[in-house]
Amino acid sequence: MTRTDGQDERRGRLRELVTTKGFVRTSDLAAEFGVSVMTVHRDLDALQAQGWLRKVRGGASCLPSTQFHGSVGERMTTMAQTKQRLARAAAEELAPGQIVVIDDSTTCLGLTRHLPRHTPITVITNSLPAITALAGEPGVALVALGGTYFPAYDAFMGPHTAHSTAAFRADALFMSTTAVTAGRCYHMSPETVQVKQAMMAAAARRVLLVDHTKFVNQGLYALAPLTDFDLILVDDAAPAGEVRRLRELGGNVRIVPG
Repeated sequence: MTRTDGQDERRGRLRELVTTKGFVRTSDLAAEFGVSVMTVHRDLDALQAQGWLRKVRGGASCLPSTQFHGSVGERMTTMAQTKQRLARAAAEELAPGQIVVIDDSTTCLGLTRHLPRHTPITVITNSLPAITALAGEPGVALVALGGTYFPAYDAFMGPHTAHSTAAFRADALFMSTTAVTAGRCYHMSPETVQVKQAMMAAAARRVLLVDHTKFVNQGLYALAPLTDFDLILVDDAAPAGEVRRLRELGGNVRIVPG
């Protein structure tokens, strides 16, 4: 095993340990893996840069990480049928000739399957799976937003991505969120919030896709009130009280049946 292989294996085990326990002290990690505290700091710096965890005073926290957000693979299989229904409903809002922004959510990733039926169309996205799915697709002009790649989200995030987004003007944005609390969208990552807010500012029309589980999830960083969206698509299992209150506030909510 090479030094790099050993480092990658240790960082993978370290990430799993922090995710499982929620918080682990730096000194305990050094003892667990038989390395110096400085080596642990370098490992944590690398994992934080990839979006897997957060360094905090004295150790590392799983926020934001797989415990609350879920890896891309996990999110692809969670509520898969409901996400597909929401994506089909969102596709009804597409029209040939549009310029659309698609965020890095697995919910909106399903929208890429429907785009070829609405060509010609221009797609702007920071999602690597969406970029891969649409690359070379006839009739789809693809604009990939650059920036720092976050493996935890399989997407490009951060200030450079947000700055790139600000250079465009789109007809519509299709977006999802990690959590909905008291009529507001939340995420566990400030880098995610920064990019999604830039996307919202760049779009003339904003469409939000949320399945009912988002209403019980928790988020740390506020993104935007739901009333900032022109259309909100929710599945029919969404809490009736939440939908009613949102409509009372003037939100345009469409229930997608099962």
